[in-house]
Amino acid sequence: MNAPTQIIFVLSLIIAVLSVLMVYGIVRIPGVQAFWVLLTAFAVLALGAVFKRL
Repeated sequence: MNAPTQIIFVLSLIIAVLSVLMVYGIVRIPGVQAFWVLLTAFAVLALGAVFKRL
């Protein structure tokens, strides 16, 4: 495993913050639950750690 690049880390962080905003009702995306958005943020971060050139 490698450390994710800074771009992948920031992208994952932005998606995670979006998820938190969805939990508090500040941002609404019809048909999407905050859990799945947070899971996507984790998946992006995990893929960035697993693959070296991502």
